[in-house]
Amino acid sequence: MSKLAAQDKFLDLSDYGRPFGKFLANKLKNTRFTPIHVTLLFGLTGLVAIYCILQNQYLFAGFFIVLKSGIDAADGELARIKNTPSYTGRYLDSVFDIILNFLLLMTICYVSKGNIWMTILAFICIQLQGTLYNYYYVILRNKSVGGDTTSKIFEYKSPRALPGENQKAVDVLFQIYTIVYGTFDKIIHTLDKEAYKVKTFPHWFMTALSIYGLGFQLLIIAIMLPMNLIEYIVPFFIVYTLFIFVLIGIRKTFFKA
Repeated sequence: MSKLAAQDKFLDLSDYGRPFGKFLANKLKNTRFTPIHVTLLFGLTGLVAIYCILQNQYLFAGFFIVLKSGIDAADGELARIKNTPSYTGRYLDSVFDIILNFLLLMTICYVSKGNIWMTILAFICIQLQGTLYNYYYVILRNKSVGGDTTSKIFEYKSPRALPGENQKAVDVLFQIYTIVYGTFDKIIHTLDKEAYKVKTFPHWFMTALSIYGLGFQLLIIAIMLPMNLIEYIVPFFIVYTLFIFVLIGIRKTFFKA
């Protein structure tokens, strides 16, 4: 099952890891590996990238950052192939992402001798960027006929566990998810309260929005590191956030409910 119906698919610049994710998922479909195992693997790959930065091995760090994006795509693909969707995997994936984002930026701050408060601001900016992308993307997925609805536009209470998963695990991960993402969700929802009423978004708009997807954010970091631009990563993502208001302005002006 695809996340989107055929007519709603767009060029997602942040999803360059999907071909590798599908390849890996197909290799694992007849094994004991579960989507959760793949999620743990992408978490480990992210930690290896962080270690490479600490060792000033920026080319290797960039490689493992891009590899992490590919593996990140594989857990969802494997869940679809094995027909084992789960909220446990969905929340664990998201929690791992935000932890790795924070550790990655803190490592960049440490190695580049940057300002920690500027780095924290950059972290907040990156999360807001990703939240805007996810907000509009999940709206599109939920409106798309036959699309994936595991992710909800508004998540106020723990969902009922799907077959094969434990309700307590879902409840705990949901609470962690709401703690680490809740504030960012509320900010973006406040900035564009009516977006969920829109029937669909044009392909070009979603492609423009995808520059805020986690995969594209990580690709920028993976490119800047071996170019010895590590000290510019934090200020770049702070300035990069200004485009949020452009995208929301376009949505409100041209794509009304």
